[in-house]
Amino acid sequence: MQAKTVKVPGPDHPIDIGPQGGRVVVTIGGRIVADTRAALTLREASYPAVQYIPREDVDMAMLERTGHKTYCPYKGDCAYYSIPAAGERGRNAVWTYEAPYEAVAAIAGHLAFYPDRVDAIDVGS
Repeated sequence: MQAKTVKVPGPDHPIDIGPQGGRVVVTIGGRIVADTRAALTLREASYPAVQYIPREDVDMAMLERTGHKTYCPYKGDCAYYSIPAAGERGRNAVWTYEAPYEAVAAIAGHLAFYPDRVDAIDVGS
């Protein structure tokens, strides 16, 4: 299914979600954790763009669910995974909105990675 660009209205906190259009590869310790051509790019207010990768394109065997949770008033409840192979740096390195608000529903079933907790998030064309 081809993702479409979604814009969340709001002059104080705009969110834009659309297909990345190229390949996204996430690596840690010389291993590929995620590899996709179906990532969604989320641009939110003045924050750096984030790549949301479909769960089926992530090596879930490399991740471990944690009890850490946060809440975003724009996206909803957020759950986390650690990457044990990354040691302490990999703790809560991955996040997901499993039941996001309707305005950002496109990111359901996707995972995002903190850039400083993995070796690389390569975004290509």
